[in-house]
Amino acid sequence: MPLRLKVNDIAFFERPLVFARPFRFGAVTITASTQLFVRVEIEVEGKGRATGASAEMLAPKWFDKRPHLTEAQSLDGLRRSLAIARELYLANRDFETAFGLHALCIGPQVAACAAEDIPPLAAGFGPAEIDKAILDALLRAAGASFFDGMAGNIAGIDARLTPDLDDAAIARFLATRQRLDRVAVRHTVGMDDTVEGEGGVADRNENAGARYFKLKLNGDPAHDAARLARIGGELAKLPYAIKVTLDANEQYADLAALNALAERLDHEPALRPITANLLYIEQPMPRDITRASPLGPLAARSFIIDEADDSYDAFPQARALGYRGISSKSCKGIYKSIINATRAAAWSADGDRYFISGEDLTCQAGLGVQQDLALGALIGVPHAERNGHHYVDGFADTPVDEADAFLTAHSDLYARAGGKVRLAIHDGDLLTGSIAAAAGFASSIHPDWSTMQPLKRPTPRVSQEQTV
Repeated sequence: MPLRLKVNDIAFFERPLVFARPFRFGAVTITASTQLFVRVEIEVEGKGRATGASAEMLAPKWFDKRPHLTEAQSLDGLRRSLAIARELYLANRDFETAFGLHALCIGPQVAACAAEDIPPLAAGFGPAEIDKAILDALLRAAGASFFDGMAGNIAGIDARLTPDLDDAAIARFLATRQRLDRVAVRHTVGMDDTVEGEGGVADRNENAGARYFKLKLNGDPAHDAARLARIGGELAKLPYAIKVTLDANEQYADLAALNALAERLDHEPALRPITANLLYIEQPMPRDITRASPLGPLAARSFIIDEADDSYDAFPQARALGYRGISSKSCKGIYKSIINATRAAAWSADGDRYFISGEDLTCQAGLGVQQDLALGALIGVPHAERNGHHYVDGFADTPVDEADAFLTAHSDLYARAGGKVRLAIHDGDLLTGSIAAAAGFASSIHPDWSTMQPLKRPTPRVSQEQTV
């Protein structure tokens, strides 16, 4: 049963985040960033007040890859997205469902961000993070776990933003979800990562026993084919079956370049260990070119969009172009993921196969990884990219007491190893038992707010049109 609420306060905090080693994807290499934390206070109709929280790494040059922006400027756009969303959510003083509040704010959010030259994908970041914290507070007020609460549609998700669906389809999808007890880790192989030998893709100390691998591409068919051949040779040494996905992060310039890669995958014997186990190829071309480029014969393959997923219309538009899937990332919006999973299930019922995948934008141990894991386990994602556990050293610089508290509360999800609290990967899988038992959004505890700094204030941006 949906509950109604109003938001009394929203606060943003941050911690510095230093990577254990560089992570190169697309045109950017990350060695450090900032972890965002959101704290909200809400009043729930008939149930009193509650506090909720969420967390996410601020990823430079992913939401907005435009080359004229520095990494710092791209992060500033995310901070502005958060600040604008805060004003919109707090301005609504009536009781609303959690999804109803999101639906009221998302249009004005995108428009206000556009006026400051912030594109739609980055515009959605602010509401996505606030929505997670509101849902956490709502579930805590109701004394419900994420899975039980969503089965009853506690957030009131409806079809007002998606005319291709109806309310009954969404409610039916949520009511019939069966939580996945385990979600397999898909191990990320970044462009600068070691391929062979110690620390390479087949090293169990590196891949944690993963059976799924996500391989980054750089957009040059010859270079990518040669590197994939090396990776495939290493993966063939593993004593168990594996599956792979490829992710170009918008680096393939156009359909001609993408066709050149496909030709190599089809005809080069050295690539057979990859092609024989390939599940899908993710976001090969820039988002703007994607929208203008039907896949044609390439549609016979399984392609998905990720960075092009910047609106509630994105998946139907991509389907019309020949795409089969779309990614779920909690930083793009939990409600959009649920809506898209509903679509995939409905479209697949007609005989074709459509799907939603789990992709991680370096969710960190604690709230970030737990909430994203819960979302995937709800909508039926059997394996999900998990890169934070090896590009970042466990809980990184999180205070020891806080990391220990997460270990105690979620002992099936974390373990102490090498002096750090880290993700506990069980035969290549993450377990979801403790996050299912927690009242709230996938966590029985909150971080220690007293150990954080307020989020750095963003600089207002002016649109390019206004500067003419």
